[in-house]
Amino acid sequence: MAMVLGKPGVDALREAVGVLREWQYDGAPMQLHPGDLGWFWRSGAEATAAAVRTWNRDGRILAVGLLDGPGLLRLTIAPDAHRDEELAQQLVEDVSEPGRGVLPAGRVNIEAPMGALVQDLLAEGGWHVDEPWAPLRRDLTEPVQDPGVRIDVAGPEQAHVVAAVHRAAFDGSRFTDEGWHAMAAGSPYADARSLIAYDDRGNAVATVAVWSAGPGRPGLLEPMGVHRDHRRHGYGQAITVAAAATLRELGSSSAIVCTPSSNVGAVATYKSAGFQQCPEVRDRYRDA
Repeated sequence: MAMVLGKPGVDALREAVGVLREWQYDGAPMQLHPGDLGWFWRSGAEATAAAVRTWNRDGRILAVGLLDGPGLLRLTIAPDAHRDEELAQQLVEDVSEPGRGVLPAGRVNIEAPMGALVQDLLAEGGWHVDEPWAPLRRDLTEPVQDPGVRIDVAGPEQAHVVAAVHRAAFDGSRFTDEGWHAMAAGSPYADARSLIAYDDRGNAVATVAVWSAGPGRPGLLEPMGVHRDHRRHGYGQAITVAAAATLRELGSSSAIVCTPSSNVGAVATYKSAGFQQCPEVRDRYRDA
């Protein structure tokens, strides 16, 4: 049966989230996580559905992609299909032709698991490697130390606090409390938590969202940010430690995060919180 490119509606998003959960395992290459869809859900369920693509054969989803901004496809593949020739060739055709409804014309990027056959075929097709990213991982077998600051789990009544800290942590952020409520209504958030760190004066100083993929699977930090007025006081380390502890409570086997290698401050923060840096990964890009 032929490979089918799918554009799932809102009702089919749960299935895409479900396969992404199943595909997470310790030792997997850095890949699209259900938490990535969960964080995107801040734009609403309809926008999330419009940004998701699936590749199916015989009724089974073999690859899931998220159009995460203009010209960026974040793609992952079923673990047993990383070297599937028919799938890899179909993926390359679909991402290379603007008329297929996956990527637009012009400069575009693809994030795909390192070692997958699609990486080889993209290279053969003239796609270049982009700037490196640093995946980091913390094993959660052992208990996590106390973060040393007050940490709250945000509920609906703290949505405005999370949004305000996020905007103060990320230049250009437009995250709102309405976005938090939309995110919290998404199916991935059933296994997620928003955390807020406070200083000893009661100021909200950092925030993080953590996403479980289910017991015994890696959980994701996405995003973590420290308020620009409260940096260099250890709050990034503290809330990252709290994030790891929360994922352990949710049953995650490990905590994972990925940041540009050029962001040396973030890499240092994650390492200070017990994360170990994994081999770098790179997107593929095609010039306009």
